[in-house]
Amino acid sequence: MPYNPSQIEPKWQKEWENKGIFKAVEDPSKKKYYVLEMFPYPSGNIHMGHVRNYSIGDAIARYMRMNGLNVLYPMGFDAFGLPAENAAINEGADPKDYAYKRISGMTQQLKRLGYSYDWERVVVTADAEYYKWNQWIFLKLLEKGLAYKKKAPVNWCPDCHTVLANEQVIDGKCWRHTETDIVEKELEQWFFKITEYADELLDDLEQLGGWPERVRAMQKNWIGKSEGVDIHFKLEGSNKILPTYTTRCDTIYSVTFLAIAPEHPMIPELVKGTGLEEQVREFIEGVKRESLIDRQNEEKEKEGVFTGKYAINPLNTEKVPIFVANFALMYGSCIVMCDAHDKRDFRFARKYDIPLKFVISSDGKPISPENYKDAFTDDGVLFNSGQFSGMQNRQALSKMAEWIEKKNFGKRTTNYKLRDWLISRQRFWGTPIPIIYCDKCGTVPVPEKDLPVLLPDSKKADFKGTGNPLATVKAFVETSCPECKSKARRETDTMDTFVDSSWYYLRYCSPHENTAPFDKKDVKYWMNVDQYIGGIEHAILHLMYSRFFYKALRDLKMVEGDEPFQRLLAQGMVIKDGAKMSKSLGNVVSPDEIIEKYGADTARVFILATALPEKELDWNEKGVDAANKFLRKFYALVEDNKGSMKEGSPPKKLSLKDALLLSKVNRSIEEVSGQIEDFGLNYAISSVMKIVNDISNYSGNVEMKKEVLHYSTERAILLLVPFAPHLCEELWHMLGKKTLISGEQWPKADKKLINEEVEASFELKDKLRQDIIAIKQLAKIEKPKKIVIYVAPEWKWKAVEIVKKACAEKPDFSAAMKAAAADKDLKSKAKDLPALVKSLVGRISEYSNSVSLDETKVITEFKKELEEEFGGKLIIENSEKPSFDPANKARNALPLKPAIYLE
Repeated sequence: MPYNPSQIEPKWQKEWENKGIFKAVEDPSKKKYYVLEMFPYPSGNIHMGHVRNYSIGDAIARYMRMNGLNVLYPMGFDAFGLPAENAAINEGADPKDYAYKRISGMTQQLKRLGYSYDWERVVVTADAEYYKWNQWIFLKLLEKGLAYKKKAPVNWCPDCHTVLANEQVIDGKCWRHTETDIVEKELEQWFFKITEYADELLDDLEQLGGWPERVRAMQKNWIGKSEGVDIHFKLEGSNKILPTYTTRCDTIYSVTFLAIAPEHPMIPELVKGTGLEEQVREFIEGVKRESLIDRQNEEKEKEGVFTGKYAINPLNTEKVPIFVANFALMYGSCIVMCDAHDKRDFRFARKYDIPLKFVISSDGKPISPENYKDAFTDDGVLFNSGQFSGMQNRQALSKMAEWIEKKNFGKRTTNYKLRDWLISRQRFWGTPIPIIYCDKCGTVPVPEKDLPVLLPDSKKADFKGTGNPLATVKAFVETSCPECKSKARRETDTMDTFVDSSWYYLRYCSPHENTAPFDKKDVKYWMNVDQYIGGIEHAILHLMYSRFFYKALRDLKMVEGDEPFQRLLAQGMVIKDGAKMSKSLGNVVSPDEIIEKYGADTARVFILATALPEKELDWNEKGVDAANKFLRKFYALVEDNKGSMKEGSPPKKLSLKDALLLSKVNRSIEEVSGQIEDFGLNYAISSVMKIVNDISNYSGNVEMKKEVLHYSTERAILLLVPFAPHLCEELWHMLGKKTLISGEQWPKADKKLINEEVEASFELKDKLRQDIIAIKQLAKIEKPKKIVIYVAPEWKWKAVEIVKKACAEKPDFSAAMKAAAADKDLKSKAKDLPALVKSLVGRISEYSNSVSLDETKVITEFKKELEEEFGGKLIIENSEKPSFDPANKARNALPLKPAIYLE
């Protein structure tokens, strides 16, 4: 029967569901393993980008389960938020109906792909049973002073009609609408005090050795901790202090201008009456259209405008101009001191004809910027720096900071780029913030007993206006005060959807708990997440917020430990038509199309076999077809040979071909196990493909043993389970097995059956074959009458070992020659040594893991096979004393590289 995934796959999915073999149950006697992918937004259907993420997770989950670990592998849906609401509005649908319809469709897609989720643990963030606990956690954070409301300038997306957190603004654009400029507004908003944990979030990155270094670096940079000095420049003609933050107070004597961030609230007052108000205003409006990346890029040309005002340097009383500059950011004091020892400052000063001066040189002798085309950025010795002249600038830093503080010229300070997390969203489809406003009592938290504050029926909200749809639902807004019972109104802002995803991994541990967000005992057993998998685009927002939530919950005595995610894999994007595969770009490929044509296992094998998980994957239809051909080949191999197999241990008496296959199979078990654990999933699939090919070649051997074929096939099927589980269940059944292979143990390599000498023997035969073919073509001999093989003598093998040792670190002819000449057994071969050693050093990589062979014995073993293939008589000669050497070939014989003569 041919391979028919449309019949095979539903059959085994039903068996898995009926037997409940993926259900996770707490068992203190077993070691747990928690594998999790970032859950999806239900704003559309699953595409192959999702399939890559989930196939990686499922491969790891199945592998760990087969290795005896108690695996928790759940799935859920991040159902609240703008994606679902906007999609619903665009289609004229109800957000709730839309989201749950998508959840149903995505669930069917995921089940059709055969992922081994525990479907009894599904978490949907839009369920009241879930978002009740968002509200409960909000109230706990409010009690702890970690939630608060303040009026602040905020990022407003005109397309989303809502506020965005700083992290959701990318290059001055909305993270969801990449063409939309963000507008600044002043609004009362709710915040979480993530800055309270800034140092801990930074320091604990050192614990996360299982995270990619680039993700840790991104988080470190976003927290942006720096230690420096706020130097108190004074506004000329007043006592107004302009605190100017710097990490380089060693260059204070070279400052020739200050730069102030365009967003700084004091600018209108600063430029008032200068006649430059309009010019400054136009410049600031222009900066709003620039990306943050460009503003920070040192190599990008910088822009600025003079404010008409000057500041006084407290250390030397020099007057310096104040510019509004696009490179000055809302960080620290938002005012930057600028000098000739910074590339950006130097180029800006040259552009606007601002004087420059140096205070550092390599030897402390004065140098002038007039002689330089760019900034002097090297460390060196200070000059023209008061009492600090003559000191190494780096050594002077701390002493200057101490002196500046002592003289009241400034104050040492620590700054962070991290800002508190803005969680207010002016949208309907989210968790209502559990706050009531009363004219008598003020801001009143909703009592815990009244949770959840339910979202009203979305059909009652007006989604066509420009305001918050939730505010249009009178029945929701109007309420009574919990304290005085007077008329009151509810908060109509809903929570940022990242609140939902900041603790969902804890809810999976006890998804049906109704007295708390989760059961502490269950969380203690399952946490931390051993392996977390998701896109690099969440390296800052989601991961930072999740770490903050976990630490806050720890301080509430609800969880143990400091970090939620032990290991992190940031999988690469799937690229199609030169861009990331996404619904918004319209370049998605639905897994349904692949499944209909090829089957789910083909989709899974292709998406994992094409590239390393963390690398980008270019979509290629030919690759899908190649994956399917492999699966069909494996199916046909088992189907064609199931009557030629016999279960049982391989016999003790083995032919070379028996020993070779058994050796390769057991070596593959070691390789595939290591490759999966190192996330080399594409390499693991390649290893399985190779061993299937080896089994296929063996199965055509008339001398094959039924036990060896069965043993090898059985293990190859087990190795493929994490990648093509449906096919493997079917093949397992074809072998006569009664169990589900998904519940079987992972195979263990039998090291006694790994035979390097046998493998090397076949490699020698294959190389010999290739060399004979090459010589035939070169000599234009179609059918040789005689094939003479000249085998290297024993002393050349000894030379190999000496040269290998001498070249252990790198190929070195001199060292190898010296070592070979010093060997007493090789002294008699002094005449031939230089040429031999030169050849061996040139081929040293070929000998690095070589096994010493009796080449005469090996070639004799394959003599008949080679004679049948090439048609001529094969003669084996000792190259040291050949009886027949008409072309003087024997002297060229090397270990594992016999010389060959054809006649």
